[in-house]
Amino acid sequence: MLTDKVREEILKITAKYYNKRSAVMDALMLVQKDCGGNITRGDMEDIADMLEIKPHEVNAVATFYTMYNYAKPVGRYHIQVCRNISCALLEAERVIAHIEDTLGIKTGDTTPDNKFTLSTAECLGSCGTAPMMQINDNYYENLTPDKVDAILKGFE
Repeated sequence: MLTDKVREEILKITAKYYNKRSAVMDALMLVQKDCGGNITRGDMEDIADMLEIKPHEVNAVATFYTMYNYAKPVGRYHIQVCRNISCALLEAERVIAHIEDTLGIKTGDTTPDNKFTLSTAECLGSCGTAPMMQINDNYYENLTPDKVDAILKGFE
C-alpha cells in the first residue's frame, strides 16, 4: 500500500504530463525508492488506480525495463552487470564470475544479509567504457577484478 507521501508525489508528477498515463515510469521509480528497492503487485495496482489505467499496463512497463525490481526483493545494493556485446567482448563474464566468488552468491541471488543482489542486464548504455556495472543508480566502468574489489569495499 502506498504511503500518503508517495501518493502526493505521484499527483505532483502527473501534473507535469498532458496525460496521467505518461507518468507511469516516474511513479514506478518513486514507489521503488520509497518501498525499499522493489515494487509489489499491490503497488502496481495502486499506481494503475491513480493513473486511471489498467494494472496490466503498469505491469507491462515494470517488467519490460530492467531498472524496476518487481518479482522479488533485492538487496540494499543492486549490482547489475552489463553482458551485451561490448561488455561481453571485454570480459564481462569474468567480472560476473569474480563478483559471484567475492560475494558467495550466483547471478540472481541476494547475499544472506540482504546487502547485495547480483543481476545481469542486456545493455546499460555505456559501451565505450565496457565492461561496466550499475550499483543502484551509479555506473562503474572499465572494470577489472581489482576495480570491482575496490568498489565493493566502499559498500562495507
